[in-house]
Amino acid sequence: MMEILHKDDGKRGMFYIEADGKPEGIIEYVWAGSQKLIIEHTEVGEKLKGQSAGKKLVNSVVEFAREKHVKVQPLCTFAHAVFEKTPEYSDVRF
Repeated sequence: MMEILHKDDGKRGMFYIEADGKPEGIIEYVWAGSQKLIIEHTEVGEKLKGQSAGKKLVNSVVEFAREKHVKVQPLCTFAHAVFEKTPEYSDVRF
């Protein structure tokens, strides 16, 4: 079971998965005002390859956005591709 952790300082944030005490999968976002966040970067290390870690990280951002009633702009190419393939994320897409 992958535990997804979250940090947010009000300006930027990240969801991440640790392996051996180090972030092995990360998705980083930046706030654009109070109603929108922009996914800037997604990265998954070798230890998590093939486990859908990247998709789980994108899903964490989507769930967070729904909770906070904000929109998401997936600028990073990976997150953008996941949004394109997942029509049920259109409710939070900016």
